[in-house]
Amino acid sequence: MKPDDVSEIPSLSEGFTVLLADYERHLTAERDLSKHSVRAYLGDIADLLDHLTRLGHDADLNGLDIRGLRSWLAKQQSLGKARSTMARRATAARVFTAWAQRTGRIKTDPGALLASPKPHRPLPGVLGQADTRAVLDAAAVAADDGSPVGLRDLAIMELLYATGIRVGELCALDVDEVDSSRRVVRVFGKGRKERSVPYGVPAAAALETWLQTARPKLVQPGSGPALFLGARGGRIDQRTVRRVVHARMDAVDAPDLSPHGLRHTAATHLLEGGADLRSVQELLGHASLATTQVYTHVSGDRLRRAYEQAHPRA
Repeated sequence: MKPDDVSEIPSLSEGFTVLLADYERHLTAERDLSKHSVRAYLGDIADLLDHLTRLGHDADLNGLDIRGLRSWLAKQQSLGKARSTMARRATAARVFTAWAQRTGRIKTDPGALLASPKPHRPLPGVLGQADTRAVLDAAAVAADDGSPVGLRDLAIMELLYATGIRVGELCALDVDEVDSSRRVVRVFGKGRKERSVPYGVPAAAALETWLQTARPKLVQPGSGPALFLGARGGRIDQRTVRRVVHARMDAVDAPDLSPHGLRHTAATHLLEGGADLRSVQELLGHASLATTQVYTHVSGDRLRRAYEQAHPRA
């Protein structure tokens, strides 16, 4: 592994450097994690190995035990790291020590004894249904001039809200992953897990116009199969999509949400409309139902506000 593969990798012993390179191959080839996830895991484990080195264990993992892991996390706390960061690092340590035991690098797995600090999870920001309609209407008005970029942006907004997919998933979509006859898009989520997500009539209309009328005007020899293209014909990037979403929010003075905010909004509106939690979990591609349950808190808050406003004995 080259030093620039991870930000701020400390100087490690030769043995730990080789170990980290082996772990990078495992994350990339065997677990098929995204580049972003691999960088995050490697950065955390490099910091852990640096901590072990400072404790006098710089040859191998034989000195790694639960006390070493806890002292590493305690150091994070003393440095003022957020609880969410500490929770992520505890998870990274458990994944690493399980791999180390499985591959014979340590005899026992100390990470199995490591508790994870509970991160503070603020409720996600969402748009109300009226604001959502206003934002999408604004995107439609902006596309009335028939410009390829305007029609693309409308299709992006409609698809993000219709499906609740992640911005990275949207940027990675290819043309043949849209099944217009069934109104379903095939998405490859975290860990390259595939799922099919339906979308509604407005999104279907916006996608058809984009594909039939606008996309051909932006296509270049190197465009490839990308569903959404940038102004120069390459596959659209996440920064451009975020800029599109912020611009549409600003146009109607709606709360300034990111593409992830549209994902939160779609999930919340599904639950408010009567969808069951398991179905929403599958649509969003969450590995754990606990991740999806945060949206029930949002809906519950709205229900309580409505109750307090309407009930005579609230």
